[in-house]
Amino acid sequence: MGKKLYVGNLPFAAVDENLVEIFSQCGKVESAKVISDRDTGRSKGFGFVEMSSDAEAQAAIAKFNGADFDGRALTVNEARPMEPRTGGFGGGGRGRR
Repeated sequence: MGKKLYVGNLPFAAVDENLVEIFSQCGKVESAKVISDRDTGRSKGFGFVEMSSDAEAQAAIAKFNGADFDGRALTVNEARPMEPRTGGFGGGGRGRR
């Protein structure tokens, strides 16, 4: 099984295909996703790439962490598991009556 990588500091114009194209230089990309805001559809400036092997993932981290992409220095590291959300319904604001 491959490793999932976090890719931060992406230009807001970046799309999934950009990640596949870039990270394919280090091996087979199993999946690539730029995270976007669910309300506006605009990129949040980060995404995730899953490489097919641990060796390919390490090569991608070594090659692309700090590398320039459209004038921005990428942050690439091993993705951490999502932490469970705590608290109630979140968001603050007033509830319905």
